[in-house]
Amino acid sequence: MARPPSRRPGVNRKAQYSLFASYVAALTGAAVGLLLVAIAIFDPTGFVALRTLTAELTRPASSGLRNMMSGIGSVDEVLAAYWRAGSQNIALRRQVEAERNRVIEAKAIAQENMRLKKLLKLVDDDQSDLLTARLISSSSSSARRFARLNAGRWQGVRTGMPVRAAEGLVGRVYSTTPNTADVLLLTDTANIVPVRRANDSVPAISTGAGDGSVEIRALSAGRNPFQPGDLLVTSGVGGIYQPNIPVAVVVRIQGEVAWGFPLANPSRIDAVVVERAFEEVVTRSDAAGPASGGGQPPAVDASAP
Repeated sequence: MARPPSRRPGVNRKAQYSLFASYVAALTGAAVGLLLVAIAIFDPTGFVALRTLTAELTRPASSGLRNMMSGIGSVDEVLAAYWRAGSQNIALRRQVEAERNRVIEAKAIAQENMRLKKLLKLVDDDQSDLLTARLISSSSSSARRFARLNAGRWQGVRTGMPVRAAEGLVGRVYSTTPNTADVLLLTDTANIVPVRRANDSVPAISTGAGDGSVEIRALSAGRNPFQPGDLLVTSGVGGIYQPNIPVAVVVRIQGEVAWGFPLANPSRIDAVVVERAFEEVVTRSDAAGPASGGGQPPAVDASAP
C-alpha cells in the first residue's frame, strides 16, 4: 500500500502539541487582555498599581536592551574613531615635539638673560647717579667725537664725570658751561677707558679710533685673548668709571689688537645719566656711610685729555 503524499497534524504528535500550545497561548493572551481591560474599566486605581508593578519588574530588562541597542548603534562611530586614531596620534606627536622644542628654547633664553644680567650688572644700587640729562647734539663725522648735554655747572655737572645710557657707557664730561656740557665720547682718540672682559675679567685698555669704533689692547703680553662677540665692561681702575658698566663688543681681531663697537650709540640715544666719579663715590661712602647723602657733589679733579 503506497504512503499518502501528506499527513495531517493529528497524525504527528509534535505538530499536535505545537498546535495545542499555540491555541492555549492565544486563549491565555486574550483572557489576560480582557482581564486587564475589565480592571482598567471597573478598577482604575488597581490598574494603575498593576501597571506600576509591571514597569518596576521589567525595568532591568528594558535597561539592558536599551544599552545593547545603544552599543549596536554606536558601532559605526567606534570604527570611524579607530580608523582616525592613527592620523590623530601622528598629529599630536608632532605637536608635542614642536612644543618641547619651544620650551627648550624658552629655557635657554631665560638662562641667557640671567647670565647677561649677572655679567653686565646694569642696575647697581651704589648712589652714583647725579642727574638725568639729554643729548642735544653729537659730532659723529668730525675728527673729534663729542656730544652735548642740556645740563651744566648750575646743575652740578663737573669735568670728568662719567656719562652713561641704558645701553652702556657713553663717555665722560670734557668741559662745562652754566647750562650745557660737552661729553668726550668713547670713540674719540683721546678717550682711554680701563676695561675687562665680562666673563673672565681679562684686563685691557679701550681707546677710541676716531671712526666710530674702539681699539682694545690686552694688558697681558702674548697672544691676543679676545674673540669676536666678547663683551667688555669697565674695570673700575683709574677712579673715574664705575665698575661693570657695559662698554663695547668685540667684532674683529687683527694681530694683537681687537676692534669693537660701543654698545651705546650717541646718535640713537636721547636720555643719559651723569654719574659721580667712582673715586668720589668711594670717598663719600667711607666718610659719611651709606645712609648720608644730599647736597651737591664736589668738583672732580680730572684733567682734560
